[in-house]
Amino acid sequence: MGRYNEEALREAIAKYEATKKAALDERDAQLRAFHEAGWRPIDLVWVTGYSRETIRHALNPQAREAANKNRRKTSGPRPPADYVPYGERKPYVVADALDELRGPTSGTVGLPHHLDWSGSPTYDLDDPAELASMYKTVLNEAATTDDLRTWLDGRTLMRLWPTLWLPAALRHAWEQRFTMLVASSKTQVA
Repeated sequence: MGRYNEEALREAIAKYEATKKAALDERDAQLRAFHEAGWRPIDLVWVTGYSRETIRHALNPQAREAANKNRRKTSGPRPPADYVPYGERKPYVVADALDELRGPTSGTVGLPHHLDWSGSPTYDLDDPAELASMYKTVLNEAATTDDLRTWLDGRTLMRLWPTLWLPAALRHAWEQRFTMLVASSKTQVA
């Protein structure tokens, strides 16, 4: 454990927070000095790239304090007691059998809009990162088992499964149906 203990972590965070506050105070003092020297707020926005609100808060620290105080008070409306987050109630599609998944495993593919509306639905499957990204997208967005059969390959899915970052409900649904996916995850970790 040595120097990596709770007290050392708290000290590191306190030092960071103090440094951050000092840097913010210094920046705001400089912005106020430029303003007092004749620079208009819009000029400060243009040169610094900061928002008008940031410049307003720098020139008027009381405005920042009031905004921060109001932010802390406003916790927003609370969801009903029986509310279930979307990720936990979203319906996920699970294949009937892994060997029915015979999608592409190499080359460049373009997913249809209903699966990937990002504006860049093209994936180079020969690039491991893009292959994993495409599998994650299809698993998350598939509306039918045809989507899964068309775009996923069973063997490739088995190989990628341990490394895919998936919602817990989706991972659970697939692992309930295909226990070999759980085994492949455990093998990968060991």
